Amino acid sequence: MGVKERFFVQGGTRLQGSVRVAGAKNSVLKLMAASLLAEGTTTLNNCPEILDVPLMQKVLEGLGCEVEIEGTVVRIHTPAEVSSHADFDAVRQFRASVAVLGPLTARCGEAIVALPGGDAIGSRPLDMHQSGLEKLGAKTHIEHGAVVARAEKLTGAKISLDFPSVGATENILTAAVLADGRTVLDNAAREPEIVDLCEMLNSMGAQIQGAGTSTVTIDGVDKLRPTEHTVVGDRIVAGTWAYAAAMTGGDVTVGGIAPRHLYLALAKLKTTGAAVETYEQGFRVRMDGRPQAVDHQTLPFPGFPTDLQPMAIGLAAIAEGTSVITENVFESRFRFVDEMLRLGADATVDGHHVVLHGVDKLSSTDVWSSDIRAGAGLVLAGLVADGETVVHDVEHIDRGYPHFVEQLNQLGASVTRVA
Repeated sequence: MGVKERFFVQGGTRLQGSVRVAGAKNSVLKLMAASLLAEGTTTLNNCPEILDVPLMQKVLEGLGCEVEIEGTVVRIHTPAEVSSHADFDAVRQFRASVAVLGPLTARCGEAIVALPGGDAIGSRPLDMHQSGLEKLGAKTHIEHGAVVARAEKLTGAKISLDFPSVGATENILTAAVLADGRTVLDNAAREPEIVDLCEMLNSMGAQIQGAGTSTVTIDGVDKLRPTEHTVVGDRIVAGTWAYAAAMTGGDVTVGGIAPRHLYLALAKLKTTGAAVETYEQGFRVRMDGRPQAVDHQTLPFPGFPTDLQPMAIGLAAIAEGTSVITENVFESRFRFVDEMLRLGADATVDGHHVVLHGVDKLSSTDVWSSDIRAGAGLVLAGLVADGETVVHDVEHIDRGYPHFVEQLNQLGASVTRVA
């Protein structure tokens, strides 16, 4: 087995300049899955060049589609009949593959989807996905490592989620658009990626109202048509650049993102002492001096994103004062703290809280990525450490950050990818 790629990160560099984010990882994969709902060619623009896109390509091709990827454009040719069996290796490799569950149930009357893998950030059961489909008239169960859903006919229903799960909201939406009658989904996820999915579905002929609110109404239609859609900008990548600017005492302008999608994160940075300017499709973060400590707690949108929690910890680790970071979404996300301790952070985990006393500078060493966002967070931490930090298992980062090393270096960092 060969040596995995690593990043060598030189500490002490200040990020300065401008960068543009591509389409959102957390949206493009779900949009690709939604293309299963309509025969013909669906075109997605502004797609991020990340590892998960070709993985979803394999999933769709395994179901009978033809998929072309040309840079940031993805074309999906969906046949008149698609396979309902998504039980193969590509499906098991990443979490987003479960997004085919709703479309296949609606289109084929059956879905067999292998239980997915993905990031090691805690349990993400499919209970709400199954419960939502069952309320629409499907029967579901887990069998031989796959979730199975079957329905002779889907019928609109009143559905209330126990938690505003993004994945459950997506699968219920993509099933309900072809159900008979009206579905009312309460406590729906409100993330910008959900709004993006609804906008694409409506352009395909669906009738969805209330996207971006906690109550979404779906009036089922008989048939959808293929469409062309531009993927919403990636707010997590944009937020990563924002926190990187604050951590390194930098000055970074980020384009391709609506600032309202990062309202709370940018407000937190202002509290730390950063100067933040917002534009229609971008923002600028400038930090002069050492950031001040500020507490963060993760919550579903419009709360602070759990995907930016490692960046919040990185900032707290070198801020002046004491910060408390509270994780309310994924129970295993604090695995990242163990790696921060290697770098000299003064951090103590207490249940779903971590208390950090900021230090002047972190101390470079070897660290290991456990998931996409932890990997990016460790790179940012390496930028504010003395000497050279080596970040291992960087394939995780490649799943969510297109051209990460190139963009860092464009902003003045010194990061090298080594096999």
